[in-house]
Amino acid sequence: MTSSIHRPRALEAIERDSRAIAFSMASEFGTGALLRALAASKPGGSFLELGTGTGIATAWILDGMDSASTLHTVDSEERYVEVARRHLGGDRRVTFHVEDGVAFLSNFKRASFDFIFADTWPGKFDHLDEALALLKGGGLYVIDDLLPQANWPVGHGPKVEALVADLNGRAELAVSRMDCASGIAVATRR
Repeated sequence: MTSSIHRPRALEAIERDSRAIAFSMASEFGTGALLRALAASKPGGSFLELGTGTGIATAWILDGMDSASTLHTVDSEERYVEVARRHLGGDRRVTFHVEDGVAFLSNFKRASFDFIFADTWPGKFDHLDEALALLKGGGLYVIDDLLPQANWPVGHGPKVEALVADLNGRAELAVSRMDCASGIAVATRR
């Protein structure tokens, strides 16, 4: 089934370069396809990705965005972001930020985003309130890696369940958890 899904043009090169530097924390194919579809629902949108990594999810988000949309993507690891820049940096819609996610969330002055993909600790397992404060009404907040993974540290499972319970307990959010790909939740601000 996934073989019939169009892949972003830069994806193969990004995956190759990710393997070359032993980057193993990339979003799964199914997550990417969902990110692209959700991005397409926000024409002229303002997007935020917390956790650029090597740009695999970034490529999917950009592939769904229209020409009037913008994406800010944040990661603290320069060597990972360099891979993303090499393959996606020519796209005028994306701005790369190499800084700590907590600092970005604390200092970013923009009022809000239509779409936030939180794929790192800041904005997901910590500083969640700061990330959600940047989400517009009708905006989408997306997280993945909610199903057990071989690389999870000891005691991580309860943190995932606490995060999902926190999201479900917020009256301002409509939340859907899906046991596909690595486990995904999509929340929409009411």
